[in-house]
Parts: sequence; structure tokens; C-alpha cells
Amino acid sequence: MSLQFRHIAHAYGRVQALEDISFTAPSGEITCLLGASGCGKSTLLGLAAGMLRVQQGEIALGDAVLADVQRNPPPETRPVGLVFQDGALFPHMNLTDNVGFGLPKARRGEVAEWLARVGLEGMGARYPHELSGGQQQRAALARAMAPGPQVLLMDEPFASVDIVLRRKLRRDCRLLLREAGATVVLVTHDPAEALDIADRIAVMEAGRIVQFGTPEELHHAPVSASVGAIFSGAQIVAGVRQGEGVATAFGLWPAASVAGALSDAAECDLLVQADRLDLVADAEGCAVRDVHPLGALTRVLLEGAGGAQITVETAAPVNAGQAYRVIPQPASVRAFARS
Repeated sequence: MSLQFRHIAHAYGRVQALEDISFTAPSGEITCLLGASGCGKSTLLGLAAGMLRVQQGEIALGDAVLADVQRNPPPETRPVGLVFQDGALFPHMNLTDNVGFGLPKARRGEVAEWLARVGLEGMGARYPHELSGGQQQRAALARAMAPGPQVLLMDEPFASVDIVLRRKLRRDCRLLLREAGATVVLVTHDPAEALDIADRIAVMEAGRIVQFGTPEELHHAPVSASVGAIFSGAQIVAGVRQGEGVATAFGLWPAASVAGALSDAAECDLLVQADRLDLVADAEGCAVRDVHPLGALTRVLLEGAGGAQITVETAAPVNAGQAYRVIPQPASVRAFARS
């Protein structure tokens, strides 16, 4: 069943954590809530789980209202599974008892099957402290999925695992979740994680969803420079229209450097990749602040007017004592009108 958030708002005292949030996590898909710490994504998860009361709006599961201002069923009565960052396994129980905790006695025979599905076959007698971080997260996933919840909520489930193992765990987790047909809402602050695992991504900023779509949509058609920077790794440069170009802290960039038509707005944000910028020696250009060889390329940090900084990755030789003009390559810049 789909999980629907309808006009959700939430505050902690005078601090507004969420403002008019509406979106649907489709049935059988993995939806990621992506954003920096404090943007409200964990608050949304807490409302869906029943750990927080709904203050405004409602949350529906399929055609039925799950929670609203009048009703707030506790977590244990909701058809929802939870996976936390640290796994939250019971330390005094072995894996068999942990995974079987939410199952009736008649279904305890399914525990061995679930351990095998998450790659922990034959490890039922082990205790959480005898497992690696990745194994603990796999066990937590099995425990959450074994009862067959209609929705699975995951809060930064891979954050405590080292980066190499994290990638494998994400791939394995996505395959398992898709195979089970679970409706999943996963919280993360890592764009790479969202792209790796999600079918749809809700990008959150300051308690609002600024864009909701598939990874492809967010990568190719961001609604703002900030969203574009998240998924492309590009830099944001402030600009002001000046004639047929855009004035920046790094010089006047020609209109030909902008992909598509320049906005009519006076102020704009420019999105540009470090390897799509060229350097031209110019005594009145930007000062070099750092030169970092990367092998085939050199990463150069430059400082322009007002202390603004920009990174350029180039195969050309760079003299640290020389000043340079920064020139974007043709059609390499994306311009967004500043609201």
C-alpha cells in the first residue's frame, strides 16, 4: 500500500520543523527523504511510525487514515516496520530470538529463512556483540521485515557502516526490498545513497520538500541550483545579468557559456562543474589559494572578488604564483533565477 502524507506540519515549541508537507511514497517502491541535518526528515519518519503525534494534516496508508490530529495509534499497533541507524538489536538475545521477536510462535520457523535471505545463514545462535556493523544492520532488517509490515521505515540505516561495506549493503538491501514488494521510506543525508537505492527522492530543505521525483528527474531537471548541486557535485556561483553575459566574482561570463536561454531575472545562481572551467593567465584575475595534484588532473582553488572561492580541475600546468581568469566552457553552465 502507498503511504501518503497530506499537508503535514509540525513544530517543536516555537521551532517549525515541517511546513505543509504532501507527497506519496508509492506502493512497492523505495522513497528516500534526503536533506541536511535539521531539515525535518526524521520528524516525518517519527510521525509515520507513531513516535510523534500529528499536529496538522494526516497520514494515510492506502485508502485508510493511519494517523491525524484526533488519532495516534502507538507504534506497536501500526503495520509498520522500523530500522534505525544503530540497528537497535536486543543485546541479551541471540539473532534467532531478535528476528523472531515480533512473530507469533506459529511462525518462529520462518526465522532461519529470514536470516538466510539477509546473508546470515547459520548465525542464529550469535549475539549482537559478536557481529560486525554490517551484520547487525542485516539482522535489524530481517527483524523488521519478518512480520510482513505493509510499510518499512528506515532512519539512516547504513550510516554506521564503513563506506566499502555500505555500498554492498545498499545494493543487497535494495534487491531484498524490491523482491519483498515492501513500501519503503528511507531517511538519508547522503545523495549517493539516495541515488543508489531509491526509486523516488524527496529533497528537503528547512522543513519543506523542494523537489520530488525519480533520480533521473532530479539529476537532469533540478528545480534549483541547490538541488542540482546535490546530485551533480557542481558548484554554485552567484551571478548578476550584465549585458549579454553574467557578472560573477570571477569575472564576466559570456552568455555562450550558459546552456539554454539566460533568465530575465537580474540575479541568478550558476551551476558549473569544476572540470568544465578553463584558466587563462591574467595579472588582474583570481589568486591561486591551493594546488592539489590528482594524477591526470590538478585541482586548483582560486579566490575572486569579495573572497569568493571556486574550484577548477584542469590538465593544464598551473603556477601557484600566477593569477588567472576563470572562463566556463561553452554551454557548460546552468542558470537558475534567484527567488
